[in-house]
Amino acid sequence: MGFLARERQVAPPGWNRWLVPPAALAIHLSIGQAYAWSVFKTPLEKSLGITGTQSALPFQLGIVMLGLSAAVLGTTVERRGPRWAMLMSLIAFCSGLLISAVGVWAGQYWVVVVGYGLIGGIGLGIGYISPVSTLIKWFPDRPGMATGIAIMGFGGGALIASPWSTSMLTAFGNTSTSGIGKAFLIHGIVYAVFMSVGVLLIRLPSKEFTQEKAELLKDKPKATVAFNVSANNAIKTPQFWLLWVVLCFNVTAGIGILEKAAPMLVDFFKESSTPVLATAATGFVALLSAANMAGRFIWSSTSDIVGRKNIYRLYLGVGALLYLVLLTFGPTSTPLFVVAAMVILSFYGGGFATIPAYLRDLFGTYQVGAIHGRLLTAWSVAGVLGPLIVNAIADAGKKAGHVGPDLYATSFYIMISLLVVGFVANELVRPVNPKFHEPKAAEDVVDEPEQPASKSDDEATVAKWNEAEAADVAESAEAEAEKEEAEGVVQK
Repeated sequence: MGFLARERQVAPPGWNRWLVPPAALAIHLSIGQAYAWSVFKTPLEKSLGITGTQSALPFQLGIVMLGLSAAVLGTTVERRGPRWAMLMSLIAFCSGLLISAVGVWAGQYWVVVVGYGLIGGIGLGIGYISPVSTLIKWFPDRPGMATGIAIMGFGGGALIASPWSTSMLTAFGNTSTSGIGKAFLIHGIVYAVFMSVGVLLIRLPSKEFTQEKAELLKDKPKATVAFNVSANNAIKTPQFWLLWVVLCFNVTAGIGILEKAAPMLVDFFKESSTPVLATAATGFVALLSAANMAGRFIWSSTSDIVGRKNIYRLYLGVGALLYLVLLTFGPTSTPLFVVAAMVILSFYGGGFATIPAYLRDLFGTYQVGAIHGRLLTAWSVAGVLGPLIVNAIADAGKKAGHVGPDLYATSFYIMISLLVVGFVANELVRPVNPKFHEPKAAEDVVDEPEQPASKSDDEATVAKWNEAEAADVAESAEAEAEKEEAEGVVQK
């Protein structure tokens, strides 16, 4: 197709690269609606007669499909280009919303699960990785900022979707299948229009632009990659699986709160002297989304100063302590509960934004995108694990007659344990064994400046030169001695 051909996606001369971030945000702010799923949970439970565990299934499946589609389709996305990827994301994600509307109207919850979770989740995965890789190509001089823009947009999607969805549900009727279906329908239509802007604006940088920026990178020592590891070799290293555990458990701790944020706040203070209304709980979801979005930019930028390992010590260690604060003092103060939860969610967002840089530090730039895609399977597992822990334990607690914080105490203890395990895994991360390095990887990287020879090659070359030089010196000394001896004989 001409419009979707990769060569048609290359920017013409003089194209302003600052038009690309709005294109990326148009996609990420749309698919970030997934983070506002908790707004739909209670209406779906009341209208369709399902449990909290069941109402989490679309969100869980969506995150699973995000990770799987990012891992499986990452190479295809790079080959076809961002315009094709964003259009496929639009079709899958918005179709999922429209199918969900039909499912609610028909009273068939499994249709909602398939539409939003399975089909929409594929749209999440394709739409997540394409804008990030495209922005990095346009901003090789500011890769951290570029990644932060895109990933921050994904985290901020719920900041828009949460109040918007609540307003629609209130206007259409949040306890009727008719009203909920209309909300899904409008979401699908509006997001399709908004994402179309990104499809039309997105461009790939030209070879001239890439070469120009590559010349600038040569003058920056931090841009030099001393070694590289392929994606196939990366998954054979303990470092990859340690980071997999780190990401999985950090995400589990955050997503468990985020997915059930609105009902959790209401339940926590239901028996207190200052109960929280459902409308205030919606505001809580928006605050968590803001913290999630801000953490992606603030903490990832901080990691450039303090280091990746230290920043994950903060995410995991302080995160565990904050869960303990929620258990001990949370029920006594609504502001304390909200602030602690916001910090936990900022660590959750920061973990997503920092992991690509952590991977680059360990494995180099060669195939780091493919490695990142495979690591996102940790997100898929966490997307099931976090909501399952919180919802299953809360449902069991309700059947046992528990109320308030008792519904979540066991879940929080589990989250603390997972964060401690993640902390230990982070401490065990060490530099990758040189046997996994790709000595010629730099030659295979497209549109990247030529990398210097590996350290081992340099040392071998220097050694050979030293041996040759020493031999020359020895020969010269021997010749000089023979000459002096001959001159002495003549004089005698």
